[in-house]
Amino acid sequence: MRPLRLASWAEGATLLLLMLVAVPLKRLAGMPEAVSLMGPIHGAAFVAYVLMVLFYAWKGHLRAHAVPLLVMAAFVPFGAFFVGPLFRAKA
Repeated sequence: MRPLRLASWAEGATLLLLMLVAVPLKRLAGMPEAVSLMGPIHGAAFVAYVLMVLFYAWKGHLRAHAVPLLVMAAFVPFGAFFVGPLFRAKA
């Protein structure tokens, strides 16, 4: 489950970088390159994370209620940092 937890943190970190650094640089400093760079990085991290959640669920390593919560957490800033208890293996 460690790779899934790391993917969650990577997805959350890239979302925060996009929202708290790249977008303000674009809007306030006139640097659209920041979003052009960070957007695809976050997109790739998001897709990799969701695919990993689905893979771990398919293999039976996640509880059924955890899957939608883990995916929804990817849409919430700081959500990826509070889903740790959901990574417990299926009992």
